[in-house]
Amino acid sequence: MTRPDTTTLEILERLIAFPTVSRDPNAPLMDYVAGLLRGAGIEPILVPNADGSKANLFASVGGAEGGVMLSGHTDVVPVDGQDWTRPPFALTEGGGRLYGRGTADMKGFVASALAAMLRAAGTRLASPLHLALSYDEELGCLGAHSLIALLRQGPARPAMCIVGEPTGLNVATGHKGKTGLRAICKGVEAHSALAPTGLNALHLAADLMAVIRAHQSRLAEEGLRDGDYDVPYSTLHVGKLNGGVALNIVPNLAVMEFELRNLAGDDPETLLAPIRRSADGLRDIARTRFPEADVTIEVFNAYPGLDTPDSASVVRFVKSLTGANGTIKVAFGTEGGLFSTELGVPTVVCGPGSMAQGHKADEYLETEQLARCDAMLDALLERLRAGL
Repeated sequence: MTRPDTTTLEILERLIAFPTVSRDPNAPLMDYVAGLLRGAGIEPILVPNADGSKANLFASVGGAEGGVMLSGHTDVVPVDGQDWTRPPFALTEGGGRLYGRGTADMKGFVASALAAMLRAAGTRLASPLHLALSYDEELGCLGAHSLIALLRQGPARPAMCIVGEPTGLNVATGHKGKTGLRAICKGVEAHSALAPTGLNALHLAADLMAVIRAHQSRLAEEGLRDGDYDVPYSTLHVGKLNGGVALNIVPNLAVMEFELRNLAGDDPETLLAPIRRSADGLRDIARTRFPEADVTIEVFNAYPGLDTPDSASVVRFVKSLTGANGTIKVAFGTEGGLFSTELGVPTVVCGPGSMAQGHKADEYLETEQLARCDAMLDALLERLRAGL
């Protein structure tokens, strides 16, 4: 069985040992990565968040103009409540698998990309290799925004980008966009024995939820279709509803969070407009008896979809590195849509492993997949030495 590069495995072991759950800092991991790069003569740019607990990182070898950017995120999802049979933050190997939180999503690719950067530092490249690492991707690509702001200032202009999320090293040309929304429903409290004298905020939220569900049904029946996705239409989903203090109090506040995952061909605001109008209608009806009533909807996170044409040069290029014949589209989102839409960098998603193994207990990456990723990046370095 082909083994991954020794350096890749050593780096992966170190990366897994940092418990970079999105709610926690990633600064110690980024300090390690920055030191690793500096030791090879590569000076990274760190982009910290407001309190310095987290950072993005950008680095280049071989120049600034053109070349290929490898992109990954450093945060992982929590292990709370999961029944792990192995230590989640220690790399363990067995049965052709590498176990640990983040092995598949997506520290395996990050380790391989870092090893490639170290190899690139010891050679002459005709076209540059860039590395972009972000924080809080699992919360909705939050960290990538400040990374994009940096790249707009011009430290580098990549010709194309490979986002290394797990695709089984298939070349993915698309994913849906996402909009995270929060509905704030304000009612009027009352004793539950006199419930009709108050306005139940949870009932307002339930009425709005019914609107969202009806709109989802319309999208499923009549909406735009893209058969390359497992779910071939845009989707709406309510994920959280909080409200109420005690059973004998009519609640005066309810907060509901829902999301839209839209096909690239669907405009998010157009899809959300009927829901916003219905929310206004619910508010206006409630105010006929309770002037304090309110129903507001706010966006707290959004990123665009990715829709790279199969004919794009980045698709042909990455397929030539992997030997792939076709392309796929993936259900999960990535920072790729931001790089493509906001920076104009042609982007595909291609990385080792499967998301089916991510986000669960005993997450793993097949050793063979990581070895194939190393081989893909070796092929990339050969092309960069010759020039794109």
